[in-house]
Amino acid sequence: MKRTLLLSLLLSNMLLLAQTNPAITSWLQNTTGITGRHYVSGNSTPINDAVAANVQTVQYDANWVYVSATGIPAYITGPFLDGNPSVATAQNKIFKISLNPVQNTGTATATTGGNIGIFKNGVALFDYRDGVSWKNSTSALAGGPLGGMGDGKWNRDAVVGEKNGFDCVKAHPAMGNYHHHQNPSAFNLDLVVISDRCTLYPSDGLYVIDQTQHSPLLGFTYDGFPIYGAYGYANTDGTGGIVRMKSGYQVRNITTRTVWADGTDVLDGPAVSTTYPLGYFREDYEFVAHNDDQSYLDAHNGRFCVTPEYPDGKYCYFATVDANHNSAYPYVVGPTFYGTKTATTVASVPSGTTTYLATDNFSLDKANLIIYPNPTSDFIAIQTQMVENDMAVELIDTLGKVVTSGKILQGSTLSILDTTTVTNGVYFVKVSDGKNNKSFKVIINR
Repeated sequence: MKRTLLLSLLLSNMLLLAQTNPAITSWLQNTTGITGRHYVSGNSTPINDAVAANVQTVQYDANWVYVSATGIPAYITGPFLDGNPSVATAQNKIFKISLNPVQNTGTATATTGGNIGIFKNGVALFDYRDGVSWKNSTSALAGGPLGGMGDGKWNRDAVVGEKNGFDCVKAHPAMGNYHHHQNPSAFNLDLVVISDRCTLYPSDGLYVIDQTQHSPLLGFTYDGFPIYGAYGYANTDGTGGIVRMKSGYQVRNITTRTVWADGTDVLDGPAVSTTYPLGYFREDYEFVAHNDDQSYLDAHNGRFCVTPEYPDGKYCYFATVDANHNSAYPYVVGPTFYGTKTATTVASVPSGTTTYLATDNFSLDKANLIIYPNPTSDFIAIQTQMVENDMAVELIDTLGKVVTSGKILQGSTLSILDTTTVTNGVYFVKVSDGKNNKSFKVIINR
């Protein structure tokens, strides 16, 4: 009797502690019935889909969180203009992710093609690859969407090789499985814009890169460790201000592709050229440790550090970008996992789990609203990490007149107001959840 009571109390305590675990509380659950939307080529008016967006349910026990998601985001997807015939379609997966991830102290597990993580809106994370590699016998690329089979020695970087096929949010589908290989922010919000996809087909993305704030938690990898955006604390103990997290990988100083960075002699790839520039293949990179600078990441593209969600410290991956905010290899994870890969998809959730309801703890005061950039010229991004319901967003002048307005749709996490036609001056951004509101002073100066 006493033993049964003790086990029951122990289990209850473990579940109570689990309720504060970001791996349970950070998912963007669909509580408003929002559905996906997509563009088709030649039409800048998005089409409303009949598929629920974001995460549908979050359930957990003492060891695992079960995340049921369609794989469709709240932000607008498409079009994919490189001949990709696929569109984002419902995947309806249940992801089983460890609540107690551990470091892999043995041989590191290499990332693979397909899902290697899941963003907090249920969208899949892929690594750098797209299945295409150089075929020495034909002196051509083969594999993946090109068909055939390459040698697998010089593997094409999808972020470089398939850039024209990404939508505004830097993602695309593989046989319907919509996924990001890289930082899930919109092309047109980078400091240097390298794709015009957002011009005709705008979308807001999962978050806006903000140089002044620690990046939000974006999701979890298949070894159970969290993914953050591009910026974090300079020092791993949470001090030193906000800096860009830097990849430890750099392109090699080579003109021919005959050996890997570790000296391994392999079948030759194409010579470095304008057609196949350095960085076109994963094997063009080498890792260089920067032990004197804590903002550089390790060979897995992460570090053990303090974050807002993990004040006691946690190993975290970061979605790396360069100084122009363009995606930087290895992008999120890779080429190996830090931890023991345990995540999988399951057919059903086992009995005895607890359902986490995101609306239990939501309030506008806890929404962690960020207005960026400020001062601004062409746009204002209003971002939150905790949207559970639609929020109204208004730009108001000093006379109280609403100049322009928008919404943060449930699960979308942000709204972008176009200010290109707004005159210079002082304004106020008002955000309302229907019951309460907050206002922020902004300056428009171009």
